[in-house]
Amino acid sequence: MINRRSMFKAVGAFGVTTAAGPLVSMPAGAKSPNPGSPAIELSRRPLPPSPAVPLAELESRISRVRAEMSKAGFDVIVLTDPVNIRYLTDYIIDLRSRTRPSFAVLTKDSLAIIGSYELKWVEGIPRAFSSVTYSGYLPEVVDAVASNIGATPASARRRIGLDYGRDMLGHGSLELVDRLKALSSDSSVTSATDVLWRVRVIKSAFEVEMVKTINDIVNRSFDQAIVHARVGITEYELYQILQAQIYLNGAETSGRLRVVFSDSDFDFARGPSDRKLRRGDYIWVDHYLGYGGYVSDRCRLARCGEPADWEIDTYKRVHSLTIELAKSIRPGQSCRDVYSKFLRMWKEADLGELFALPGRIGHGDGLDQTEPPSLSATDETVFKAGMIFTVGPKLEKNGAVFQFEEVFLVGHRENEFLSDFAPEQIPVIKA
Repeated sequence: MINRRSMFKAVGAFGVTTAAGPLVSMPAGAKSPNPGSPAIELSRRPLPPSPAVPLAELESRISRVRAEMSKAGFDVIVLTDPVNIRYLTDYIIDLRSRTRPSFAVLTKDSLAIIGSYELKWVEGIPRAFSSVTYSGYLPEVVDAVASNIGATPASARRRIGLDYGRDMLGHGSLELVDRLKALSSDSSVTSATDVLWRVRVIKSAFEVEMVKTINDIVNRSFDQAIVHARVGITEYELYQILQAQIYLNGAETSGRLRVVFSDSDFDFARGPSDRKLRRGDYIWVDHYLGYGGYVSDRCRLARCGEPADWEIDTYKRVHSLTIELAKSIRPGQSCRDVYSKFLRMWKEADLGELFALPGRIGHGDGLDQTEPPSLSATDETVFKAGMIFTVGPKLEKNGAVFQFEEVFLVGHRENEFLSDFAPEQIPVIKA
C-alpha cells in the first residue's frame, strides 16, 4: 500500500504542506465564489483507472458460488442486484436508467447476462459468461429471463433462487417473481442471499488491494482537505473541498458525504449544511467513496481549537481500545462473543455510555459500503480468515465525538490492517 505519510510534512499542530507535484488553484485575478474566503490549492495524485478483475478470479468466484448452490440445493439463481452481477462478471450496470435493467442467470453449467444495447461492451473481451440482448423495457427483460431458464429441462430448474434479502438491493418486479415461480418445480422462489454472502465475505488478494487503495484515498483526501478548515468555513464549503480532493486522488465515485460540525448533539443523518465552524466544534466526516467498485466506510475527525485534557485522554483511550479490539479478532470467534468482549473492555475503560445506534460497532467491507456480518449482540456469524472487517465504536461526550473506523483483513494468526491508523492525537485546527 502507498504510504500517505510520505506526502506530507507537519507544520504546527495540524498544518501540512503538500509534496512537490501539480497543484490546482484559482486563476490569477479570479474572484473567490465566497468573498472573504482564501483561494484554495488542491493536490493531485495521478492514479490509473481501476483494473479489470482478472478472468481467473471471476471464474473462481463463479465456481465457489456454484459449490454453495449445490450445498443449498439451488439449480438456478437469478441476479438482479448490480453489485452481485458485477461481482461475478465485472460488468458495470448504469443505474441512472431504470427502464432497461440488466439481470443475470446462473445455473450449474452457465452464466448469462441479459441486458439491452449496453451489452455491446462484452464484444471482443475475455469473459466467463454469455450474453443475451433484449429489445424493450422491464416486461421484455422478464420475458428474456424466463425464456433463458425455460429452455432448460424441468429437472434443471427444480429450485430457483433470487437475490432478494439481507443487505442486498435486488430489484425487478412482481412479474419477475411470478414468472420464476411458474418455472420452478415447487412453484416457489427462495432468497439466495445467504449462498451469495458465504462466497462474497471471503476476499481475494485482488479485493484486498482494492480496499487498500480506496482507504488510502480516504486518508489522503481528508488530510489534504482539513488543512483548509478555519473558523467560519461552512460544512458545505469543506464538503466541496473534500469532494474535489477525493476525485483528484483517484476515486471513481463519491456519494453525498456526511460532513458535520457540532459542539453538542450530532445529527449524523443529515448532509452538509451552511453551518459555520466555531471554536470548540468537532468535525466528523464519514467517507463512502469508490474505486474499482469497492466502497469505503471510514470516518475521520478533527477539533477546532485546543482540546481540554479530558478530550485528549478520551481520544487516546477510544483510539487504543478500537485497535486492540480489532487486533484481537480471530477465526472461530463469533460476532456475538466478540461484541460481549468489547462491552467488557468498554466498561473497564470507564468511557461512559456507548453510542448505541444502529446496535453494532463493526461490519464487513467490500463492494458494498457495509456488508455482513455485523459486530453486534445478536449476530452469531463466525469470523473466518479472509474476511475484511471494519471496527468503529462511537462515543459522544460533552459535545465531542470519538470514533475510529479501522479496516483489517482477518488472518489465521494476525490481522492485517488495510489502512493507516487514525492519528494517535486529536487533529487540531488552529482557531
